[in-house]
Amino acid sequence: MEKTLAYLDQRCKNELFTFEIIIVDDGSKDRTYEVAMRFVKSRSTHMIRVMRLEKNRGKGGAVTQGMLVARGKLILMMDADAATEIEDLNKLEERLQEVVGEDRLAMAVGSRAHLVDTDAVVKRSAFRNFLMRGFHLLVYMLGVRHVRDTQCGFKLFTRRAALGVFRNMHVEGWIFDIEMLLIGHRLGIPVVEVPVNWQEIAGSKVDPLLDSVRMAKDLLLIRLNYTLGRWRVTPLQSLEASRSF
Repeated sequence: MEKTLAYLDQRCKNELFTFEIIIVDDGSKDRTYEVAMRFVKSRSTHMIRVMRLEKNRGKGGAVTQGMLVARGKLILMMDADAATEIEDLNKLEERLQEVVGEDRLAMAVGSRAHLVDTDAVVKRSAFRNFLMRGFHLLVYMLGVRHVRDTQCGFKLFTRRAALGVFRNMHVEGWIFDIEMLLIGHRLGIPVVEVPVNWQEIAGSKVDPLLDSVRMAKDLLLIRLNYTLGRWRVTPLQSLEASRSF
């Protein structure tokens, strides 16, 4: 958090730039809220806001709630562990501006696909790499073929794109990125994939086998719900007309 604030503060000094940080406490039972409030008190509620959910909704649910209350023209979602270097925001912004049109729609997604042959991946167990490739195959079969790394927790949206996507979200678990990209594709939002600097953070709570089974099940549910018409993507024009924005 300190590194992120230092980067943002420096940009405020060097350019016409303002920011806010929204920390979403997903019903945690640790000291997340207490630590977050320390940062709020050191700054102001104008710069840093904390959203505390009463019950755990899952990563997707927490991200969705945070994105829907964000006030910026550009909205970045990033993991709290800062596995991706915050300085890479500059690269995402540059690429985003290359594809955004008069409709103010664009997404730039951080990608670790270029690291596939580096030590960060090669040194993983053969079993974890097998599960990773199986997951990518399932995602491809689901229809997400325009993004190689769907799961990197570093994605930048124009405001209109973010609200269009997250007003349509259903999935609240770890697999929410897939639905997010599917919705973006159906809304015709341009997407660019941007290589970022990333490092694996120690203390991961992911169980490779158990979470892979859960993700496979969730991918199947996404496909079934959209195929059967239980879930639909509301067009941006309809959302705007209903004042959902």
